[in-house]
Amino acid sequence: MKRLLLAFALTVTLATAQTNFPGIESIMTLEEFRNAGLDKLSAAEIAVLNGAITKHFEGAIKTEVAKQSDEIRKTAAQEERRSILARFGLPEIDLNQDWKSDPALTATVTNWVGGNSFKLDNGQIWEGTEPITYELKGKTIRILPRPGGHFSLEVDGKNTTIRIRRVK
Repeated sequence: MKRLLLAFALTVTLATAQTNFPGIESIMTLEEFRNAGLDKLSAAEIAVLNGAITKHFEGAIKTEVAKQSDEIRKTAAQEERRSILARFGLPEIDLNQDWKSDPALTATVTNWVGGNSFKLDNGQIWEGTEPITYELKGKTIRILPRPGGHFSLEVDGKNTTIRIRRVK
């Protein structure tokens, strides 16, 4: 919304600026006007020249305004596409993602790290988001992908439905 307001303010500012062209006589000194040979032109010819300059600047301003408003519109559209979760710094949950095709991780637990965290033989450290009531040390486990970028723990071939997250 702020960006659209900025685009509107920019458009209004540029639109008022384009109507205030004072004429070629007032933007050049008398010496520059004579050296350019413009003093030999009639008032009608100078009016045509002023009209051409005004038209050129109007086109340039309209092009610039259109370009800036397109950029602002694109960034506003990208901002709108962000979900409410992303606006608060939470991870995106893509309900269309194909999490079932992600491979499961099979590894052996080497030891416990802290109260509810365990270390795998590949160096990764995982933590249960809920209490892990199984003894995992020395066991081969599988970590299965779940929707929304989450994971669950499988011990001894049984789905324990314990949700876990990777710490390291």
